[in-house]
Amino acid sequence: MDGERHEFADRHIGPREEEITEMLEALGLDSLDALIEKAVPAVIRRSAPLDLPAPMSEPEVLERLSERAGENRRSVSLIGMGYHDCHVPEVIRRNVLESPAWYTAYTPYQPEVSQGRLEALLNFQQLVIDLTGLEIANASLLDEATAAAEAMAMSRRLSKADSPRYLADSACHPQVLAVTATRARALGVSFEVRDIDAATCASEACFGVLVQYPDTLGRVRDWRAVAERAHEQGALLTVAADPLAMVLVRPPGELGADIVVGSTQRLGMPMGAGGPHAAFLATRDAYKRSMPGRLIGVSRDAAGRPALRMALQTREQHIRREKATSNICTAQVLPAVMAAFYAIYHGPEGLSQIAERVHRHALLLAETLRGAGLSVDAGPFCDTISVHAPGRASELCERAAAGGFELREIDEDRLCIALDETTDSGVLAGLLAALGIEGGLAGAGEVPGDCLSTEIRRETPILTHSVFHRYRSETEMLRYIRELGDRDIALDRAMIPLGSCTMKLNATSEMLPLGFPGLAALHPYAPETCKRGYRRLTAELSRWLAECTGLDAVSLQPNAGSQGEFSGLLAIRAYHEARSEPERTLCLIPASAHGTNPASARMAGLDVVVVPCDRSGDVDVEALAALAAGNADSLAALMLTYPSTHGVYESSVREICEIVHRHGGQVYMDGANLNALLGLATLGELGADVCHINLHKTFCIPHGGGGPGMGPIAVRRHLEPYLPGDPLGRTAGGRPGPVAAAEWGSALVLPISWAYIALMGADGLRRATEAAVLAANYVARRLAPHYPVLYTGQHGLVAHECVIDLRGLKDTTGVSIDDVAKRLVDYGFHAPTMSFPVPGTFMIEPTESESKREIDRFCEAMISIRTEIADIEAGRIALEDSPLVHAPHTAEACLAARWDHPYSREQAAFPPGVRPEAKYWPPVGRVDNVFGDRHFIGCRPADL
Repeated sequence: MDGERHEFADRHIGPREEEITEMLEALGLDSLDALIEKAVPAVIRRSAPLDLPAPMSEPEVLERLSERAGENRRSVSLIGMGYHDCHVPEVIRRNVLESPAWYTAYTPYQPEVSQGRLEALLNFQQLVIDLTGLEIANASLLDEATAAAEAMAMSRRLSKADSPRYLADSACHPQVLAVTATRARALGVSFEVRDIDAATCASEACFGVLVQYPDTLGRVRDWRAVAERAHEQGALLTVAADPLAMVLVRPPGELGADIVVGSTQRLGMPMGAGGPHAAFLATRDAYKRSMPGRLIGVSRDAAGRPALRMALQTREQHIRREKATSNICTAQVLPAVMAAFYAIYHGPEGLSQIAERVHRHALLLAETLRGAGLSVDAGPFCDTISVHAPGRASELCERAAAGGFELREIDEDRLCIALDETTDSGVLAGLLAALGIEGGLAGAGEVPGDCLSTEIRRETPILTHSVFHRYRSETEMLRYIRELGDRDIALDRAMIPLGSCTMKLNATSEMLPLGFPGLAALHPYAPETCKRGYRRLTAELSRWLAECTGLDAVSLQPNAGSQGEFSGLLAIRAYHEARSEPERTLCLIPASAHGTNPASARMAGLDVVVVPCDRSGDVDVEALAALAAGNADSLAALMLTYPSTHGVYESSVREICEIVHRHGGQVYMDGANLNALLGLATLGELGADVCHINLHKTFCIPHGGGGPGMGPIAVRRHLEPYLPGDPLGRTAGGRPGPVAAAEWGSALVLPISWAYIALMGADGLRRATEAAVLAANYVARRLAPHYPVLYTGQHGLVAHECVIDLRGLKDTTGVSIDDVAKRLVDYGFHAPTMSFPVPGTFMIEPTESESKREIDRFCEAMISIRTEIADIEAGRIALEDSPLVHAPHTAEACLAARWDHPYSREQAAFPPGVRPEAKYWPPVGRVDNVFGDRHFIGCRPADL
């Protein structure tokens, strides 16, 4: 194998050979093999190397992916069902979707270094508030179907009705019904699909109602009477609404909706065979503390200036765990940001022009088809028309497909045609020709009236805030995007040492295929003949992931790690039920587990029992054995993160799995820490029955500021029949049902992970793991004299991350972990993971992608901060006058005419190691979290 084939791995892995030698010397070791021998218990090491194809070069990978894209047959998609082609403004494509300043940023837990994307998300919330006519919106969810499922769970919590029933209109999109039904079964909800009208809601008790607006056949229905009847019996009305339609028709909030969900895909994000797309959920202000997902709110900083932050965090599953109202961890931030910029780019006039143009084309097409002898529903409709062709629907769809147009066949007598932003007269002429209809559009293109009555036409203005009017030229738009991006710390600026999150290189060559039309422009429900390239790519990726985990089968459907957890637990439940053991509903979860674990278990209908950890942070094996034996008749599963959440390879893992299996349970492993295992160990060999895989961690899908992510699950053969079902019900029975709206979840980002594995190969993946373990141990060794390393494994070593303890400093000096995190901003760093898994600690993960120089820069910043803490310990400076308490320091603060601090401006702004020419200036001072929650503002104020 020639040296060129290793070129990508050499570029992906940060430390050079001489740096690796220096880092090993600091650990007293002479080779990576010696490190692995000491750090990784022999009992867990894999029995054979990974069986993966030889690594490819970057040009080879791009050529192969281009071939796969070319195997997808491109046609004009007029299928609809919530997915529409659209034009992505190139200024947004180039400077957001393709910009590492936006796609490599992390979830905005540190608001001072996230003000840019927080403002973009606040713009997204404002867009959704305006369109829906409700008072508050979240900062995105995973897709429309899972948003509808979240709305059902939210309705159950809020409703005063004494009924277990949830009613859904039969004319909702089928994938929305299917995913909501999956969630309902797990929660014990009686989910019933009916033809919903006011009489139904008046006569049938329920806690909530779900309807579509416009519905899946394109009809715009007035839901006011339904809302009134539902409210009379204490039920909540959820409306799944289309964003472009809401530009034309009355907002659902004016129709009585309590919750509105939907997808912003058609606002500037490619269909991508299903995702990633930013869903939304809007509701009334009174319900804000029950909303799933994240909220962006306006608070103030230390100087009293407006500052943004994620608000109302008491709802987060990381804090509430098994009491959480949702397991949603991340969202779809990058697509949400794109939707917000799309709305800003077009403004209210532009969105109205697009919506009216699409509606006009639909009216013209309907009139033309009527003139050709076909029966078309009179409406009202916006962009989707329903055609009645008794006995001919299949024939017409086949003729259209032969001409390059994909329509939706409802049944043998009906079909639907959904138009979109890209539809023009040429598209319509081509479609008519394919259908054998001569004469062109009716009335030479003149609009034959309007099927939207004044009763249903929108009167409320949209996008009235100045941000949607300010940036009309591309120059101004470009500068606004750049301005917001510059406010943040992303991987293009500095190392992000977040434990458990694996913030590593997302290579440019891995990202390029997102722009391949053959991958981006595909409808998720296009015929199989259109998806051959995706089918081959996903089959290859599934085989590779199965090999990496040591398991047998993979589902790529879960579109987030939280959904992977949910899917894995549903598979376990279905397995027990198939074996006539439905009473197995107990899930054991270590106290150290990620917060989504207990939240997902509760969502899957399982009862959670916490397993204590010992003083070393490992699972208490004796306590586990006692709990398993004492609950042998009801034990369903153990959820275990490996390596542990404490960053340690637990040598007892095989024993733990054996205990669970002996008592009839299944072992679910959280794959958050796979970056410490690839090439060294496999979860299957350790005893896992199912694991989820965070592709946005180990396999290089960018975090995108809080999404997109992907959470596929790998299972043993006996669980394969219980993988998630097809969203359109095209798979055999027995499966738990779909957990996302599309077969492959967010399919567009899967080529990133495919490319990473293809570029690295088996040897490259192992080398990456070894480098990650080396980097973490090097950080631990450098920081240990200054901060205690809380947990270590054999020989005093850690896995791919380390936990350092700051609790003693709080006790002796009053310095909080927040103080250290904010002071790191002055050094140009995003803080490590705070207070997880132990309050008052930092969890640090340097990853394999960071160079020794950058790792040293971070370590030196931490050591320098420790000297500032020492000044407080020695009484040389008071805590309240220290640079830690006043951090981060803005340029405005450092340039103020008055400087009342006992430390210098230079120490504040340019602490050791900070180069003035490369200085990152935080846009705001420390954000007041308490004020933001007590005075919550979730929309954009006029003066922001």
